[in-house]
Amino acid sequence: MEGGIPITGEITPAGNKNEALPVLAAVLLTDEPVIVHNVPDIGDIRDMLELLEGLGVTVEHAGERSYRLQAGEVKSDRPEEDIARRIRGSILLAGPLLARRGSVTLAAPGGDRIGMRRLDTHLLVLEQMGAHAEEKGQGVFRFTLPESLFRGGKIFLDEASVTATANAVMAAVCAEGLTEIENAACEPHIRGLCRMLQAMGANISGAGTNFLQIEGVTSLSGCEHAIMPDHTEVGSFIGLAAVTGGEILIRDAGLENLRMIRLMFERLGVTTVEEGAHLRVPKDQEKVIRLELDDAIPKIDDGPWPAFPSDLTSIMTVVATQCQGTVLVFEKMYENRLFWVDRLIGMGARIILCDLHRAVVVGPSRLSGSYMTTPDIRAGMALLIAALGAEGTSEIHNIQQIDRGYEAIDTRLAALGARIRRERV
Repeated sequence: MEGGIPITGEITPAGNKNEALPVLAAVLLTDEPVIVHNVPDIGDIRDMLELLEGLGVTVEHAGERSYRLQAGEVKSDRPEEDIARRIRGSILLAGPLLARRGSVTLAAPGGDRIGMRRLDTHLLVLEQMGAHAEEKGQGVFRFTLPESLFRGGKIFLDEASVTATANAVMAAVCAEGLTEIENAACEPHIRGLCRMLQAMGANISGAGTNFLQIEGVTSLSGCEHAIMPDHTEVGSFIGLAAVTGGEILIRDAGLENLRMIRLMFERLGVTTVEEGAHLRVPKDQEKVIRLELDDAIPKIDDGPWPAFPSDLTSIMTVVATQCQGTVLVFEKMYENRLFWVDRLIGMGARIILCDLHRAVVVGPSRLSGSYMTTPDIRAGMALLIAALGAEGTSEIHNIQQIDRGYEAIDTRLAALGARIRRERV
Protein backbone atom coordinates (compact mmCIF):
# COMPACT_ATOMS: atom_id res chain seq x y z
CA MET A 1 0.00 0.00 0.00
CA GLU A 2 1.05 3.60 -0.60
CA GLY A 3 0.75 6.09 2.24
CA GLY A 4 0.43 9.84 2.53
CA ILE A 5 -2.96 10.11 0.81
CA PRO A 6 -5.89 11.64 2.76
CA ILE A 7 -8.79 9.23 3.18
CA THR A 8 -12.08 10.87 2.18
CA GLY A 9 -15.69 9.81 1.80
CA GLU A 10 -18.45 7.92 3.59
CA ILE A 11 -18.29 4.55 5.30
CA THR A 12 -20.71 2.46 7.36
CA PRO A 13 -19.37 0.38 10.26
CA ALA A 14 -20.02 -3.34 10.22
CA GLY A 15 -21.98 -5.09 12.95
CA ASN A 16 -20.34 -5.47 16.34
CA LYS A 17 -18.28 -8.66 16.36
CA ASN A 18 -18.42 -8.98 20.15
CA GLU A 19 -22.23 -8.85 20.08
CA ALA A 20 -22.58 -11.14 17.08
CA LEU A 21 -20.58 -13.99 18.63
CA PRO A 22 -22.78 -14.49 21.76
CA VAL A 23 -25.95 -13.76 19.77
CA LEU A 24 -25.10 -16.58 17.38
CA ALA A 25 -24.29 -18.90 20.29
CA ALA A 26 -27.67 -18.06 21.87
CA VAL A 27 -29.61 -19.58 18.96
CA LEU A 28 -28.85 -22.94 20.61
CA LEU A 29 -31.26 -21.99 23.42
CA THR A 30 -34.37 -22.48 21.24
CA ASP A 31 -35.52 -24.92 18.59
CA GLU A 32 -37.36 -22.14 16.75
CA PRO A 33 -35.92 -20.01 13.91
CA VAL A 34 -33.86 -16.95 14.77
CA ILE A 35 -33.11 -14.25 12.19
CA VAL A 36 -30.05 -12.08 12.82
CA HIS A 37 -29.31 -8.94 10.81
CA ASN A 38 -26.13 -6.86 10.36
CA VAL A 39 -23.84 -9.84 10.94
CA PRO A 40 -20.25 -8.86 10.04
CA ASP A 41 -18.59 -10.93 7.33
CA ILE A 42 -15.32 -11.56 9.18
CA GLY A 43 -13.17 -14.57 10.00
CA ASP A 44 -14.31 -15.06 13.60
CA ILE A 45 -17.98 -15.00 12.60
CA ARG A 46 -17.45 -17.44 9.76
CA ASP A 47 -15.76 -19.78 12.23
CA MET A 48 -18.65 -19.49 14.69
CA LEU A 49 -21.20 -20.24 11.95
CA GLU A 50 -19.17 -23.29 10.95
CA LEU A 51 -19.11 -24.48 14.58
CA LEU A 52 -22.91 -24.11 14.79
CA GLU A 53 -23.45 -26.01 11.54
CA GLY A 54 -21.25 -28.81 12.88
CA LEU A 55 -23.54 -29.04 15.93
CA GLY A 56 -26.61 -29.44 13.72
CA VAL A 57 -27.83 -25.84 13.41
CA THR A 58 -29.21 -24.97 9.98
CA VAL A 59 -27.66 -21.73 8.72
CA GLU A 60 -29.21 -19.94 5.74
CA HIS A 61 -28.65 -16.50 4.21
CA ALA A 62 -31.67 -14.25 4.71
CA GLY A 63 -30.42 -11.22 2.79
CA GLU A 64 -27.25 -9.17 2.82
CA ARG A 65 -25.47 -9.69 6.18
CA SER A 66 -28.56 -11.51 7.50
CA TYR A 67 -28.92 -15.15 8.54
CA ARG A 68 -31.76 -17.45 9.46
CA LEU A 69 -30.59 -20.02 12.00
CA GLN A 70 -32.51 -22.88 13.57
CA ALA A 71 -31.24 -25.32 16.17
CA GLY A 72 -34.18 -27.71 15.70
CA GLU A 73 -31.97 -30.62 16.65
CA VAL A 74 -28.59 -30.24 18.31
CA LYS A 75 -26.90 -33.46 17.28
CA SER A 76 -23.58 -33.03 19.08
CA ASP A 77 -22.22 -31.59 22.30
CA ARG A 78 -18.65 -31.38 20.97
CA PRO A 79 -17.84 -28.34 18.80
CA GLU A 80 -15.21 -29.10 16.17
CA GLU A 81 -11.91 -28.86 18.04
CA ASP A 82 -9.67 -27.25 15.42
CA ILE A 83 -12.14 -24.42 14.76
CA ALA A 84 -12.85 -23.90 18.47
CA ARG A 85 -9.14 -23.41 19.09
CA ARG A 86 -9.00 -20.61 16.49
CA ILE A 87 -11.38 -18.14 18.12
CA ARG A 88 -11.95 -16.82 21.60
CA GLY A 89 -15.71 -16.79 21.02
CA SER A 90 -15.99 -20.58 21.01
CA ILE A 91 -16.14 -20.50 24.84
CA LEU A 92 -19.57 -18.85 24.43
CA LEU A 93 -20.99 -22.23 23.37
CA ALA A 94 -20.49 -23.68 26.85
CA GLY A 95 -23.55 -22.15 28.54
CA PRO A 96 -26.05 -22.68 25.69
CA LEU A 97 -24.93 -26.26 24.98
CA LEU A 98 -25.17 -27.19 28.65
CA ALA A 99 -28.64 -25.67 28.83
CA ARG A 100 -29.73 -27.51 25.69
CA ARG A 101 -27.92 -30.87 25.96
CA GLY A 102 -26.75 -31.13 29.57
CA SER A 103 -23.14 -31.64 28.50
CA VAL A 104 -20.39 -30.12 26.36
CA THR A 105 -16.82 -31.05 25.49
CA LEU A 106 -14.94 -27.95 24.44
CA ALA A 107 -11.34 -27.24 23.48
CA ALA A 108 -9.75 -24.22 25.13
CA PRO A 109 -10.54 -21.22 22.92
CA GLY A 110 -8.05 -19.37 20.73
CA GLY A 111 -8.05 -15.72 19.72
CA ASP A 112 -5.46 -12.97 20.01
CA ARG A 113 -2.36 -13.66 22.11
CA ILE A 114 -2.39 -10.33 23.91
CA GLY A 115 -1.76 -11.61 27.44
CA MET A 116 -3.46 -13.75 30.05
CA ARG A 117 -7.08 -14.40 29.13
CA ARG A 118 -8.45 -16.47 31.97
CA LEU A 119 -11.03 -19.22 31.69
CA ASP A 120 -11.42 -19.50 35.45
CA THR A 121 -14.36 -17.11 35.63
CA HIS A 122 -16.33 -19.20 33.10
CA LEU A 123 -15.66 -22.38 35.09
CA LEU A 124 -16.64 -20.77 38.40
CA VAL A 125 -19.88 -19.34 36.98
CA LEU A 126 -21.05 -22.60 35.42
CA GLU A 127 -20.09 -24.61 38.50
CA GLN A 128 -21.99 -22.21 40.79
CA MET A 129 -25.06 -22.82 38.62
CA GLY A 130 -24.82 -26.61 38.98
CA ALA A 131 -22.42 -27.74 36.25
CA HIS A 132 -19.47 -30.05 36.81
CA ALA A 133 -16.22 -29.25 34.98
CA GLU A 134 -13.37 -31.65 34.30
CA GLU A 135 -10.16 -31.06 32.36
CA LYS A 136 -9.57 -33.96 29.99
CA GLY A 137 -6.02 -32.96 29.02
CA GLN A 138 -4.53 -31.10 26.06
CA GLY A 139 -6.69 -28.10 26.80
CA VAL A 140 -10.02 -29.94 26.47
CA PHE A 141 -12.75 -29.45 29.09
CA ARG A 142 -15.80 -31.63 29.73
CA PHE A 143 -18.82 -29.96 31.33
CA THR A 144 -21.87 -31.84 32.54
CA LEU A 145 -25.09 -30.71 34.18
CA PRO A 146 -26.05 -33.55 36.54
CA GLU A 147 -29.52 -32.21 37.31
CA SER A 148 -30.18 -31.41 33.60
CA LEU A 149 -31.10 -27.85 34.58
CA PHE A 150 -29.09 -24.85 35.69
CA ARG A 151 -29.90 -23.57 39.17
CA GLY A 152 -30.37 -19.89 39.89
CA GLY A 153 -28.57 -18.17 42.74
CA LYS A 154 -26.29 -15.30 43.67
CA ILE A 155 -23.18 -15.10 41.50
CA PHE A 156 -20.28 -12.73 41.95
CA LEU A 157 -17.85 -12.62 39.03
CA ASP A 158 -14.22 -12.38 40.13
CA GLU A 159 -13.63 -10.16 37.09
CA ALA A 160 -16.02 -8.20 34.90
CA SER A 161 -15.40 -10.54 31.97
CA VAL A 162 -17.55 -9.90 28.90
CA THR A 163 -17.60 -13.51 27.70
CA ALA A 164 -18.11 -14.92 31.21
CA THR A 165 -21.02 -12.52 31.72
CA ALA A 166 -22.50 -13.65 28.40
CA ASN A 167 -22.16 -17.31 29.40
CA ALA A 168 -23.74 -16.61 32.79
CA VAL A 169 -26.67 -14.77 31.19
CA MET A 170 -27.29 -17.52 28.63
CA ALA A 171 -27.18 -20.15 31.37
CA ALA A 172 -29.49 -18.18 33.65
CA VAL A 173 -32.32 -17.42 31.21
CA CYS A 174 -33.52 -21.05 31.33
CA ALA A 175 -32.30 -21.81 34.87
CA GLU A 176 -34.54 -22.77 37.75
CA GLY A 177 -35.36 -19.72 39.85
CA LEU A 178 -33.77 -16.29 40.11
CA THR A 179 -30.15 -15.60 39.20
CA GLU A 180 -28.41 -12.45 40.42
CA ILE A 181 -25.09 -11.60 38.78
CA GLU A 182 -22.86 -9.02 40.47
CA ASN A 183 -19.78 -7.42 38.88
CA ALA A 184 -21.28 -8.18 35.48
CA ALA A 185 -19.75 -6.65 32.35
CA CYS A 186 -21.65 -3.56 31.14
CA GLU A 187 -20.38 -3.40 27.56
CA PRO A 188 -22.82 -2.52 24.75
CA HIS A 189 -22.50 -6.03 23.31
CA ILE A 190 -23.81 -7.50 26.58
CA ARG A 191 -26.79 -5.15 26.33
CA GLY A 192 -27.30 -6.33 22.76
CA LEU A 193 -27.29 -9.98 23.83
CA CYS A 194 -29.79 -9.21 26.59
CA ARG A 195 -32.09 -7.41 24.14
CA MET A 196 -32.08 -10.45 21.89
CA LEU A 197 -32.79 -12.85 24.76
CA GLN A 198 -35.63 -10.61 25.97
CA ALA A 199 -37.12 -10.75 22.46
CA MET A 200 -36.95 -14.55 22.81
CA GLY A 201 -38.93 -14.38 26.05
CA ALA A 202 -36.20 -14.13 28.68
CA ASN A 203 -36.85 -12.18 31.87
CA ILE A 204 -33.77 -9.96 32.38
CA SER A 205 -33.42 -6.69 34.27
CA GLY A 206 -30.38 -4.50 34.82
CA ALA A 207 -28.83 -4.83 31.37
CA GLY A 208 -26.16 -2.16 30.97
CA THR A 209 -25.32 -2.20 34.69
CA ASN A 210 -23.01 -4.43 36.74
CA PHE A 211 -25.96 -6.06 38.54
CA LEU A 212 -28.23 -8.35 36.53
CA GLN A 213 -31.36 -10.12 37.73
CA ILE A 214 -32.64 -12.99 35.59
CA GLU A 215 -35.76 -15.02 36.34
CA GLY A 216 -35.50 -18.32 34.51
CA VAL A 217 -38.21 -19.38 32.05
CA THR A 218 -39.09 -22.87 30.87
CA SER A 219 -38.47 -22.20 27.18
CA LEU A 220 -37.45 -19.53 24.70
CA SER A 221 -38.94 -18.74 21.30
CA GLY A 222 -37.43 -17.55 18.06
CA CYS A 223 -36.93 -13.87 17.30
CA GLU A 224 -35.51 -11.32 14.89
CA HIS A 225 -32.54 -9.27 16.04
CA ALA A 226 -30.20 -6.66 14.54
CA ILE A 227 -26.56 -6.35 15.64
CA MET A 228 -25.51 -2.84 16.67
CA PRO A 229 -22.70 -0.96 14.87
CA ASP A 230 -19.17 -1.90 15.95
CA HIS A 231 -17.82 0.98 18.05
CA THR A 232 -14.30 -0.40 17.63
CA GLU A 233 -14.59 0.01 13.87
CA VAL A 234 -15.91 3.53 14.36
CA GLY A 235 -12.93 4.38 16.56
CA SER A 236 -10.60 2.88 13.97
CA PHE A 237 -12.12 5.05 11.22
CA ILE A 238 -11.77 8.18 13.36
CA GLY A 239 -8.11 7.33 13.84
CA LEU A 240 -7.65 6.65 10.12
CA ALA A 241 -9.04 10.06 9.15
CA ALA A 242 -6.90 11.82 11.78
CA VAL A 243 -3.65 10.10 10.76
CA THR A 244 -4.10 10.58 7.00
CA GLY A 245 -5.51 14.11 7.26
CA GLY A 246 -8.71 13.16 5.49
CA GLU A 247 -12.40 13.69 6.16
CA ILE A 248 -14.81 10.81 6.75
CA LEU A 249 -18.54 10.63 7.38
CA ILE A 250 -19.28 7.51 9.42
CA ARG A 251 -22.90 6.60 8.77
CA ASP A 252 -25.15 5.11 11.48
CA ALA A 253 -22.25 5.27 13.90
CA GLY A 254 -24.05 4.18 17.09
CA LEU A 255 -23.39 7.49 18.83
CA GLU A 256 -24.67 6.32 22.21
CA ASN A 257 -21.65 4.00 22.53
CA LEU A 258 -18.98 6.54 21.56
CA ARG A 259 -18.91 8.95 24.49
CA MET A 260 -15.63 7.85 26.06
CA ILE A 261 -14.05 7.12 22.69
CA ARG A 262 -14.75 10.66 21.48
CA LEU A 263 -13.49 12.15 24.76
CA MET A 264 -10.17 10.33 24.39
CA PHE A 265 -9.77 11.49 20.80
CA GLU A 266 -10.42 15.06 21.98
CA ARG A 267 -7.56 14.58 24.45
CA LEU A 268 -5.33 14.14 21.39
CA GLY A 269 -6.83 17.17 19.64
CA VAL A 270 -9.06 15.15 17.30
CA THR A 271 -12.66 16.37 17.17
CA THR A 272 -15.79 14.75 15.74
CA VAL A 273 -19.17 16.23 14.81
CA GLU A 274 -22.58 14.60 15.13
CA GLU A 275 -24.84 14.83 12.08
CA GLY A 276 -28.06 13.09 13.04
CA ALA A 277 -27.20 9.41 13.49
CA HIS A 278 -23.89 9.91 11.68
CA LEU A 279 -20.47 11.11 12.81
CA ARG A 280 -18.18 13.35 10.78
CA VAL A 281 -14.42 13.48 11.27
CA PRO A 282 -13.40 16.84 9.75
CA LYS A 283 -10.10 17.38 7.96
CA ASP A 284 -7.42 19.81 9.20
CA GLN A 285 -7.57 18.55 12.78
CA GLU A 286 -5.64 20.47 15.43
CA LYS A 287 -3.93 17.30 16.69
CA VAL A 288 -2.37 18.97 19.72
CA ILE A 289 -2.30 16.82 22.87
CA ARG A 290 -4.09 18.62 25.70
CA LEU A 291 -2.16 18.87 28.95
CA GLU A 292 -3.81 18.22 32.30
CA LEU A 293 -4.72 21.25 34.42
CA ASP A 294 -1.42 21.06 36.32
CA ASP A 295 0.50 20.71 33.03
CA ALA A 296 1.01 17.01 33.73
CA ILE A 297 1.39 14.62 30.81
CA PRO A 298 -2.07 13.24 29.96
CA LYS A 299 -2.80 9.56 29.49
CA ILE A 300 -4.92 7.31 27.34
CA ASP A 301 -5.92 4.42 29.59
CA ASP A 302 -8.41 1.60 29.21
CA GLY A 303 -10.70 -0.33 31.51
CA PRO A 304 -14.06 -2.12 31.72
CA TRP A 305 -17.00 -0.26 30.20
CA PRO A 306 -17.79 2.61 30.32
CA ALA A 307 -14.04 3.27 30.41
CA PHE A 308 -12.07 3.49 27.17
CA PRO A 309 -12.07 0.10 25.41
CA SER A 310 -8.81 -1.86 25.33
CA ASP A 311 -9.41 -2.78 21.68
CA LEU A 312 -8.69 0.82 20.69
CA THR A 313 -5.44 1.46 22.59
CA SER A 314 -3.42 0.28 19.56
CA ILE A 315 -5.26 2.73 17.30
CA MET A 316 -4.74 5.59 19.75
CA THR A 317 -1.02 4.84 19.92
CA VAL A 318 -0.72 5.43 16.17
CA VAL A 319 -2.85 8.59 16.32
CA ALA A 320 -0.67 9.96 19.14
CA THR A 321 2.45 9.65 16.95
CA GLN A 322 0.90 12.27 14.65
CA CYS A 323 -0.10 14.72 17.40
CA GLN A 324 1.93 17.55 18.89
CA GLY A 325 2.98 16.74 22.45
CA THR A 326 3.49 13.80 24.78
CA VAL A 327 0.99 11.25 26.06
CA LEU A 328 1.16 8.12 28.18
CA VAL A 329 -0.66 5.09 26.75
CA PHE A 330 -1.57 2.93 29.74
CA GLU A 331 -2.84 -0.51 28.67
CA LYS A 332 -4.13 -1.94 31.95
CA MET A 333 -5.97 -5.03 30.80
CA TYR A 334 -3.57 -7.11 28.68
CA GLU A 335 0.16 -7.35 29.29
CA ASN A 336 1.14 -8.19 25.69
CA ARG A 337 -1.04 -5.71 23.83
CA LEU A 338 1.72 -3.08 23.48
CA PHE A 339 4.44 -5.41 22.26
CA TRP A 340 3.69 -4.60 18.62
CA VAL A 341 4.98 -1.01 18.95
CA ASP A 342 8.45 -2.06 17.84
CA ARG A 343 7.00 -2.12 14.31
CA LEU A 344 5.79 1.45 14.78
CA ILE A 345 9.16 2.54 16.16
CA GLY A 346 10.74 0.98 13.08
CA MET A 347 8.58 3.29 10.95
CA GLY A 348 9.99 6.34 12.75
CA ALA A 349 7.66 6.79 15.73
CA ARG A 350 9.14 8.18 18.93
CA ILE A 351 7.89 5.79 21.59
CA ILE A 352 9.37 4.66 24.88
CA LEU A 353 8.01 1.28 25.93
CA CYS A 354 8.29 1.63 29.70
CA ASP A 355 7.06 -1.82 30.68
CA LEU A 356 4.40 -4.40 29.81
CA HIS A 357 1.57 -1.90 30.22
CA ARG A 358 2.88 1.61 29.53
CA ALA A 359 4.29 3.46 26.55
CA VAL A 360 5.19 7.15 26.25
CA VAL A 361 4.48 8.59 22.80
CA VAL A 362 6.10 11.85 21.67
CA GLY A 363 4.77 13.43 18.50
CA PRO A 364 4.51 14.33 15.81
CA SER A 365 6.74 11.82 14.04
CA ARG A 366 7.35 11.37 10.34
CA LEU A 367 6.49 7.77 9.54
CA SER A 368 8.08 5.88 6.68
CA GLY A 369 6.75 2.85 4.84
CA SER A 370 7.90 -0.51 6.12
CA TYR A 371 7.63 -4.30 5.80
CA MET A 372 5.62 -5.63 8.75
CA THR A 373 3.86 -8.69 10.14
CA THR A 374 0.81 -8.19 12.34
CA PRO A 375 0.48 -10.17 15.60
CA ASP A 376 -3.25 -9.64 16.28
CA ILE A 377 -6.44 -7.98 15.03
CA ARG A 378 -6.10 -4.57 16.66
CA ALA A 379 -2.36 -4.19 16.16
CA GLY A 380 -2.95 -5.14 12.53
CA MET A 381 -5.48 -2.37 12.03
CA ALA A 382 -3.20 0.09 13.83
CA LEU A 383 -0.30 -0.81 11.52
CA LEU A 384 -2.60 -0.46 8.51
CA ILE A 385 -3.52 3.06 9.64
CA ALA A 386 0.14 3.90 10.23
CA ALA A 387 1.05 2.62 6.76
CA LEU A 388 -1.66 4.72 5.10
CA GLY A 389 -0.34 7.80 6.92
CA ALA A 390 3.33 7.08 6.23
CA GLU A 391 5.56 8.25 3.41
CA GLY A 392 6.27 5.57 0.83
CA THR A 393 5.12 2.00 0.41
CA SER A 394 4.39 -0.60 3.08
CA GLU A 395 3.66 -4.31 3.15
CA ILE A 396 1.69 -5.96 5.95
CA HIS A 397 1.74 -9.74 6.23
CA ASN A 398 -0.39 -12.16 8.29
CA ILE A 399 -3.39 -10.05 7.31
CA GLN A 400 -5.78 -12.89 8.13
CA GLN A 401 -5.51 -11.47 11.65
CA ILE A 402 -7.08 -8.20 10.45
CA ASP A 403 -9.70 -10.16 8.50
CA ARG A 404 -10.79 -11.84 11.74
CA GLY A 405 -12.17 -8.52 13.01
CA TYR A 406 -12.59 -6.10 10.07
CA GLU A 407 -14.86 -6.85 7.16
CA ALA A 408 -13.31 -6.51 3.65
CA ILE A 409 -11.14 -3.71 4.98
CA ASP A 410 -9.04 -3.38 1.83
CA THR A 411 -11.97 -2.84 -0.55
CA ARG A 412 -13.80 -0.56 1.86
CA LEU A 413 -10.75 1.66 2.35
CA ALA A 414 -9.97 1.63 -1.37
CA ALA A 415 -13.43 3.13 -1.89
CA LEU A 416 -12.26 6.03 0.30
CA GLY A 417 -9.22 6.66 -1.85
CA ALA A 418 -6.66 4.44 -0.13
CA ARG A 419 -4.03 3.01 -2.44
CA ILE A 420 -4.17 -0.50 -1.06
CA ARG A 421 -3.98 -3.88 -2.73
CA ARG A 422 -4.38 -7.40 -1.39
CA GLU A 423 -1.95 -9.87 -2.89
CA ARG A 424 -2.64 -13.60 -2.86
CA VAL A 425 0.33 -15.68 -1.83
